[in-house]
Amino acid sequence: MAAYVITDVEITDSEMFAEFRERLDPTIAAHGGTFIVRGENITVVQGDWHPRRIAMIEFPNLKAANSWLHSSEFGALREILDKSSNTNLVIVDGI
Repeated sequence: MAAYVITDVEITDSEMFAEFRERLDPTIAAHGGTFIVRGENITVVQGDWHPRRIAMIEFPNLKAANSWLHSSEFGALREILDKSSNTNLVIVDGI
C-alpha cells in the first residue's frame, strides 16, 4: 500500500532552499518515491490553515517513506531545510 509524505513549507531563505531542492530529488528516487504534488497555488476551502507551499511525495509503502525520512542522504539535507524554511511534515498510509 502506498504511503505519502506531505509537507507544508514556508520558505525563509530562497537561495538556501534552492540548494536543498537541487539535492532533494535523488534522495527521494533512491527510496522509490516521486513527487505527485508540489506548488504554491493553493486554495483554502475550509478552516484556518494557510499553507504557503505544499508538496506530496508518494512512496511504495510506509517502510520506504520512513527509510527515506531517516536516511543519511536526507539527513544531510535536513539542516539546510531547517535553516531555509519553516516546515511541517507528516507521513500517512494510503488506502
